[in-house]
Amino acid sequence: MYRTDMYEGVLAETIVMPGANGELINAYFARPLGPGPFPAMVLAHHMPGWDTWYREVTYKFAHHGYVTITPNLYFRAGHGTPEDVAAKVRADGGIPDDQAVGDLAGAMQYIRALPYVNGKVGIFGTCSGGRHAYLTACRASGSDAVVDCWGGGVVMDQKHLDEKHRIAPIDYTKDLACPILGLFGEEDSSPSPEQVNQHEAELKKYGKNYEFHRYPGAGHGFFYYHRPNYRQAQAVDGWEKIFAFLEKHLA
Repeated sequence: MYRTDMYEGVLAETIVMPGANGELINAYFARPLGPGPFPAMVLAHHMPGWDTWYREVTYKFAHHGYVTITPNLYFRAGHGTPEDVAAKVRADGGIPDDQAVGDLAGAMQYIRALPYVNGKVGIFGTCSGGRHAYLTACRASGSDAVVDCWGGGVVMDQKHLDEKHRIAPIDYTKDLACPILGLFGEEDSSPSPEQVNQHEAELKKYGKNYEFHRYPGAGHGFFYYHRPNYRQAQAVDGWEKIFAFLEKHLA
């Protein structure tokens, strides 16, 4: 609870951390200042890349009391503007699922070892990052909660599988070991409402702890205030649900 007489401070900086196969990659890191211990968050950025929006969201989570790290999942594609690097990754068919999971698992290990973290770590992602967050929560140990915001490609047709994406994330659902919050727009096409229903059915099948919320009048990326698809009321409600969910499972 915020009070006008409370101490408040945030440290934010770019760091280097071990990712997949122990390879060093860069990441954006932010933490609240104060005695702690604090819960922690790992953020999986979207296909537009390791961009300004994800830096702002890293800081947002820290402002709300979470030690937060956002690894650069496109580190191996080289450096430049986020748009240029993301275009290169997109043209190359994306990044391998194994590599993304390795980077995000490395971020979880890094952040959990910090002395001011309470031992609980959640993972959050939007768009392709929602897919990567879900994959990591299913395939790597260490997630205490996962937030999937309109993660496209959780449900995949066989024809869309390839060497980089060999198994659809939905097929790992039985291995999910933490609660999941899912936020989706009813006007989205990736994931479509039908794919969200399919994902929900799989979670029910395996008795998983989940909350799914579907927003009328919203499509893909309705949190992105700098784009035409932004939906203010739905975004505000979505953020409220995210922080209530994390407070319940991580604090």
